[in-house]
Amino acid sequence: GNPELPTAVNITWSSINFKTILQWQPKPSGYFYTVEIHGQTSDTKKKCILTAETECDVTDVLRNVKETYTAHILSVTSSGMDNFEEPPFAVSEKFTPYSQTVLGKPEIQNYTQKGSKLNVVFQDPLIPYTFPNGSFQSIRDIFQHDLEYKLYYWKDQSSGKKDATTKSHKFEVSVDSTKNYCFYIQGIIPSRRENRSGQESMVLCTSVGRSILDEYGAEVFIIIAVIAIAVITLAIVLSVILCKHKKAKAAREKEPLNGV
Repeated sequence: GNPELPTAVNITWSSINFKTILQWQPKPSGYFYTVEIHGQTSDTKKKCILTAETECDVTDVLRNVKETYTAHILSVTSSGMDNFEEPPFAVSEKFTPYSQTVLGKPEIQNYTQKGSKLNVVFQDPLIPYTFPNGSFQSIRDIFQHDLEYKLYYWKDQSSGKKDATTKSHKFEVSVDSTKNYCFYIQGIIPSRRENRSGQESMVLCTSVGRSILDEYGAEVFIIIAVIAIAVITLAIVLSVILCKHKKAKAAREKEPLNGV
């Protein structure tokens, strides 16, 4: 082999919704890397052959998502693949997509707050694998009954959160009809030991019955009231001053007539 060639270090798996990238260091100089994916029950598959990069998209060779894989990152010269001797290589940690891929953000499609009910409809994140007809599968197609979702919701401008759980694509929860609510959703795999909770969706807020007081808070109204009182007081003071000034002027105008 080529024992003088450096081998890869800091090998990591990065996987969201089953799109899986293998990353490592260092950047090669004068040699290349080739990635081999070894499954417990599947044949070895080569990816990113003779690459000068330090990452490799291995999504398409991990289709058996419940299989446990390891990656061998071979350090080779351009002609090294033709030799019968085994090149130096580094081995990754084990990776099982089903239990380790991170659940991505659910997409909220629609939400309404009518009376005392908040309704939220959302969509499963899609994954890179497709059905025979070419349409993309979703995480629900893989996890099925293992997948559930949590809705976290709270009164707007409040810190007290409530949550609800569903295995469907929608939530209906009871709320205070006079208040607005903010919320987000995330996928959950309860059977997992790690990575149980997925990425959080964007936070959205309802706008039913939103008053100016809700929007700006009582402090702004106090400031406005103080300013209004000051303006009214100033207007009264100016009116009194002007009135006295007019009376004084009228009195002065009458004095010469009285002296004639």
